[in-house]
Amino acid sequence: MPLPDLSTDHPEWLSAYSALLAAHDGGKPSPEVRHRTGTIGAALRAYMASDHFLGLASSTRGTRRRMIEDIEALYGRGVLADLLPRHIRQDLARLPPHPANNRLRVWRAFGRWCVDAGLIDADPSRDVRKRATAVTEGYKAWGRADVAAFRLRWPHDSQQRLAFELMHRTCASIGDACRLGPGMVKNGWLHYRRQKSGSEAACPFSLPGPDWFEADDHLARCLATAPRHMTFITTKSGAARSHKSAAQWFSRACDEAGLPELSAHGIRKHRASVFKENGATPEQRMAILGHESQSEATRYSKSADLQKIVCGAESSKSAGSKFQLG
Repeated sequence: MPLPDLSTDHPEWLSAYSALLAAHDGGKPSPEVRHRTGTIGAALRAYMASDHFLGLASSTRGTRRRMIEDIEALYGRGVLADLLPRHIRQDLARLPPHPANNRLRVWRAFGRWCVDAGLIDADPSRDVRKRATAVTEGYKAWGRADVAAFRLRWPHDSQQRLAFELMHRTCASIGDACRLGPGMVKNGWLHYRRQKSGSEAACPFSLPGPDWFEADDHLARCLATAPRHMTFITTKSGAARSHKSAAQWFSRACDEAGLPELSAHGIRKHRASVFKENGATPEQRMAILGHESQSEATRYSKSADLQKIVCGAESSKSAGSKFQLG
């Protein structure tokens, strides 16, 4: 089959050759494929078996594994020592900005690991820059009117309402909320470790908590009508709901409540904003949301009502100081 009339170490020749081999293999290497020592494919397989990769959150591993397998299919037979920054740039140039930057994260993690493992002397991804992307606010934060609309649509005895009130109370993501259960509550407090970052989070679960927390009895009313299981959020059959499908399930609940532009993640932003409006310190917000840096806490509370902060700063500050999470 014809290939570019170039030297066999030219990036265009290597790319065409790798694409041809990938097409011959059906586009993806089989799990049993054995790469020659010193190839990119052999290094990728070793990286996926490393503590660095296996230590990532399961959801992150799944996303990155798909990109690694694609890189392996395209370039696995190339020589690792010949991998240069321009080859990675050419690989990323095929993609839109956001997918390219996500793929660059994989290249960088792989490159750093190869250096640490002594497979190469220099990381070829180090000098590859991220693509410029349009600035967005990410997931839209809920407002108080949105909360009221969702509560009006879903009664306390529905799983949709229970999921909402659990996330509203704990500030957990939908993935973490699916793992929460009665066994994590002790002395009125719920403690859990966030799956994404591994950071600890805690919140008053059956206690009123500080004034800035704005505790209510909605979750207690939901739990009073719900069957007792290992996890709070379950399917109709009583099984724990999968975190992989829970986000779409809850998005449909938002649609039915007339809130199609909102999602589960926006609840965390709403609560972070409320805490900031009410005078909670960054450390207090970090403790409940499981953030590890003040910059992250600030970003999540960006939609706080600045006018309320200004007008109620002194009273909110004195109320918040009665109770410390630290």
